[in-house]
Amino acid sequence: LQWSSPPEAIERFKAQEIWFPPPQFYEFCRLCNFSSLEELQQFSSARALEGCERWMPVMLNAADGFIQLLPGDELYPEDPDYTGEKKIILSTDKKVEDVMKEGGVFHRIVMKDINNLAVYVNIQAKYKHINPLMIKCDNSDYNSRL
Repeated sequence: LQWSSPPEAIERFKAQEIWFPPPQFYEFCRLCNFSSLEELQQFSSARALEGCERWMPVMLNAADGFIQLLPGDELYPEDPDYTGEKKIILSTDKKVEDVMKEGGVFHRIVMKDINNLAVYVNIQAKYKHINPLMIKCDNSDYNSRL
């Protein structure tokens, strides 16, 4: 067990010293917006009554990786499979880089492998929430359209 700040945890993840799944990577990127626990507590208290949105990431299999699509992303389905019963699988023969270059409205986590993640968000967060910082663990650059 080791206590780390969100930026420290992300750096340890990038160095492959620790691993956490994409939803936690996303939340660590969101926590990087706050410089102290007090600031986080103030934000949480201020937006506590605003509501929440139910999320279910939708996986898009690409030729060389995966993209977890989140609500608000232009590729996110209108009727996502919240229960897993429909077994919907989105796939493309395109490479991740090509899918990213074609897009313009992003709310997604790009995964080349388990230690190579990147968060891309250019939508307005709902319910006065805060978007994650766009942090990536590789050298790709898909920001040209952001």
